[in-house]
Parts: sequence; C-alpha cells; structure tokens
Amino acid sequence: MENIKKVSLIPIFAMAIISFIGVFGINIGGLSVIIGVIFFFINKASEKQTFKDSGFDIGEIRTNLEDKRIWLWIGLPLIVDIAVIIISRLFWPQYIEHVLARTEGFISFDKIILLIFQLAVLAIGEEIAWRAFFQNQLSKALPIIPALLITSALFALGHLAEGNIVIVIYDIFFIFINSILYGIVFYKSNNAWISAIAHFIANVFSIIILLFF
Repeated sequence: MENIKKVSLIPIFAMAIISFIGVFGINIGGLSVIIGVIFFFINKASEKQTFKDSGFDIGEIRTNLEDKRIWLWIGLPLIVDIAVIIISRLFWPQYIEHVLARTEGFISFDKIILLIFQLAVLAIGEEIAWRAFFQNQLSKALPIIPALLITSALFALGHLAEGNIVIVIYDIFFIFINSILYGIVFYKSNNAWISAIAHFIANVFSIIILLFF
C-alpha cells in the first residue's frame, strides 16, 4: 500500500468495510459510493491531476469509442445480464422479484424518464467511486488482476440484500462478474465514462426486461 497516497487510504478502507458489513445484513453500500466519489475529487485536487490523468475524461469519450475493440467489452455485461435473466426465468423466477425488491428503494419503476436518469446517475457514481477511485488507487499497489478481483468482490458485497440464500448468491456472483467486466473496460480505456456507459446500458436493458417479465 506504500504507493497509495495517505489521503486515499482511509476512504479505501472505509469503502471496503462498508461493503463487507453487508454480509451481516447491514445494507449501506450506497455510502461507499458517496465516499468514493468525494475522495476521487479530493485525490484529484491533491495530486493536481487533469481529468484525463484521473481516469474521468469526458473529452476522450469519442476517441475511446472509436476503438472497435472496446465495444466487445462494453457489450459483454449486457450479454451476461440477458443470460442471467433467461436462466432465472427458466429455473429461478424468484430472482426477478429479488432484484426488483433490491433496487426499488432507490429507483422509480413507474416513470421511465426518471428511471433512465436515475440509472445514469447510479452508473456514473459507481464507476467514479469503484473504478476511477478504488480500482485506480488499488492498482498502484497491486497488479491489475488482484486489483480487479478485490474491487469486484467488494462492489458485489455492497449489493447484498436479504432473501433466499441461493438467489442471493446467484445475484451477487453475477454482479461480481459484471464488475470485473466494468473494471476491464476502465483498465483498457482509462476512462470511467466508458465503463459507466457499459454499466448504464446493462442496467437499463436489464431493468426493462425484468419489468417486462
């Protein structure tokens, strides 16, 4: 951890602890996102980084998207989500109820425009916190693979919700997989806007499909 600035160590440990205590039924994962976003900007200011250096450059979106290779990674989370929903529809229909119950506290299902706006804000916030801040800082001290795995494990734990243990594990496992994919998108583009696009696309289409079912 010696390569991580002291200003980043406290929020890194705070985010990890907040996500981990979800195992004990204390669901305050959203707080870790708020902490990550705040300290992303604090860290950016303290290190006098440009948005490009910090991994959150809106001006590079077009350049990033012109790289056709990145589109495969952007699309993979959506493909994973569709496969998860189809499998759950066939074998575990309770999963759909579980996901809707897990998300109904912070998004509005009855107003489509508001829903899309909320999903966009959530995707950007989570990607700033977990990719541009947490993963980015962790990768200063660890190789990218363990940084991805640790970030994704904590990200997934932050989404824990009460329910049937099999359904909960099923849900968290695929959140973990998608988090790895978002992390790869960020790693390849060095831009949380691009991983947020992947995150937003997957969430929007998944929610729409879940509501349709």
